[in-house]
Amino acid sequence: ALHDNADIIRASIASASNDHRLGANEAPPAIISAFIGSKLTDVLNAFLSDSTASDKDDRKSIHIDTIPEIFRDNTDRNRTSPFAFTGNKFELRAVGSSANSAQPMTALNSAVANQLILFKQAVDRAIENGTDQKAAIVSELKQVLRSAQSILFEGNNYSEEWASEAAKRGLSNIKNTAEALKAYVSEQAEATFVKNGIFTKEELHARFEIMLEEYIKKIQIEGRVLGDLVYTFILPPAIEYLTLLAQNVKAMKDSGLNGGVAQLHLIAEIAEHIDQAKAKTDAMVEARRVANLESDSQKIAIAYHKTVKESFDDIRYHADKLEQLVDDKMWQLPKYRELLFLK
Repeated sequence: ALHDNADIIRASIASASNDHRLGANEAPPAIISAFIGSKLTDVLNAFLSDSTASDKDDRKSIHIDTIPEIFRDNTDRNRTSPFAFTGNKFELRAVGSSANSAQPMTALNSAVANQLILFKQAVDRAIENGTDQKAAIVSELKQVLRSAQSILFEGNNYSEEWASEAAKRGLSNIKNTAEALKAYVSEQAEATFVKNGIFTKEELHARFEIMLEEYIKKIQIEGRVLGDLVYTFILPPAIEYLTLLAQNVKAMKDSGLNGGVAQLHLIAEIAEHIDQAKAKTDAMVEARRVANLESDSQKIAIAYHKTVKESFDDIRYHADKLEQLVDDKMWQLPKYRELLFLK
């Protein structure tokens, strides 16, 4: 179920805010994989090879007669996995804290239900062809497990090696919402939702358009706010301080005093960050205007991701540098130290 519907599960957790979280801050990456633990992996491998699972003694004794031996936990040892088995349940850990869990739960339950239907149909066909019921179930179960083994991963989901390995396995690594939401209008989505009477095709497309619109508006609002902050709170005090330094250097020269080298270096550094912050913000505003000219929601969302959102970090870099250089008395916004500690 997870193997065939991984892109749908990824789409169900997609949002502008979750794009920041996935792959960082103790959150799983955008690659959907499953962690089932060493014990269950051993059981599945034994089943596929018609052998017996190793009976490893996982008991731990603390050598106190009055306290019984403790069974070591052999399941949840991987906090980087987006979909992990924890002893008696699976956890989908990629959902953002602000998200409504109904959407990913609908996608996950629909994927499981669809897989059970397909499994039952395959077993019934085998029985109709004369295969024993038990043999038909075992045969189909092995086939399903073998086809889905590429989704299983026990290692570090943050590693670059896993990203390369996932690509070799044919697993998607969709890092942004604009691309992820396309899964809702895919053939697999129709097979999972429409054929089983969960959503109509029109309802899937409606959800796709609504989620795209929500994503676009969030990035649009962030872009507008960032532009306003740069134009009205970042650049004015930086220019004011730059002017003050220039006047100071001029006054020193007019008085016949030597020096001013430090001020000149500071002036050049501040001027560079002012120019870059202004230029990159202007480019971001223009990119937003161009993106809005598109008529297709999907193209607008992709344009916002590639040309608008991608510029946010560059603009922030120069704003942060100016925050460190401009006189504290002139700086109007709270500084990081003021946000983290009492002033």
